[in-house]
Amino acid sequence: MKNLDKKTVQSMIPERKNISYKGDYGKILLIGGNDSMGGAIILTALAAVYSGAGLVTVATAKSNHTALHAQLPEAMVINWSDQPQLENQLKEATVIAIGPGMGVSKESLNLLNFVLSHINKKQRVIIDGSAITLMAKHHLAIPNDQTVFTPHLGEWERLSGLEPAKQNPTLNQVKRNQLNATIVLKKHRTEVYFKEEIWQNQAGNPAMATGGMGDTLAGILASLTAQLPDFKASILAGVFLHSYIGDQLAQKQYVVLPSQLIKQLPFILKEFADYQ
Repeated sequence: MKNLDKKTVQSMIPERKNISYKGDYGKILLIGGNDSMGGAIILTALAAVYSGAGLVTVATAKSNHTALHAQLPEAMVINWSDQPQLENQLKEATVIAIGPGMGVSKESLNLLNFVLSHINKKQRVIIDGSAITLMAKHHLAIPNDQTVFTPHLGEWERLSGLEPAKQNPTLNQVKRNQLNATIVLKKHRTEVYFKEEIWQNQAGNPAMATGGMGDTLAGILASLTAQLPDFKASILAGVFLHSYIGDQLAQKQYVVLPSQLIKQLPFILKEFADYQ
C-alpha cells in the first residue's frame, strides 16, 4: 500500500495555460438532490465549480432550483425529470457524477437506469451516495472502466458483500477487480483501489466528520477528473486535497464544515499549481 501525501500530489496540479477557455476545463453533469436532500447536490456543485470545472450543469428536483441559483449562479440547472433535456446533457458531458442526495425511491432507480444507459466509454463517471446503494441492491451493470465508486464502509459492504470485519486491503482489492472500477473507500484513512495498486490517504481528521463531506469530495473528484488527463492522478489529487484542506482548517476549528472547505479550494489549488 502506497502513502498518499503532499509530496505525491504536489506535481499533479498543473498551471493553467495562458490561452484557454472554459471548454478546456471540462463539461460536468451532476445528478442528485431529491426534495428533502437538495443540499447534498448543491455542495457537490459548489465543490466542482470552486475546484475549477469549466462548465457545470446540475440535474436535480425542481424544488432545488431556486436554492442552487442563489448559492451558485455559475452553475446551470435542469429538472431531472425532463428526459429529453437530460439526454442532451448526458451526450455533452465529459464527466458525470450521480448519487448525492438522490434517494433510493423507485423514481430514483428509474433515473439511475436512464443515466447508465446513456453513458459512453469515453466519459468519466463518479457514483456516490444513494446511487451506490441502488447499484448494489439491483445489481446494475457498471457503465465503463472509467467509473469511480466513493463508498463509506456501509455502502462498501452493500457493494462488495464484505462484512466490516472482513474489509481488508487484500479482499477489498479482489472485489475491486471483480467490479472493474476504481474504489475510493472513505474512512479514517481513506483508501483508493486501482487495478494494480492501493493508496492510503495520510491526511484527514475527525473535525471533518460532518454531513456533506462526502458530497463535497464527489464534486472535487468530478472537477479534477474533468480537468486532468491522467485519470489516476485526478483521483489521488482530489482525495488528498479534500482532506488536506480539512487538516488546515482543523488546526483552529473544532468542526470543519463542507462549505468552509469548499471556499478554500481555489487558494489551495493555486498553492499546489505554483509548486510546478
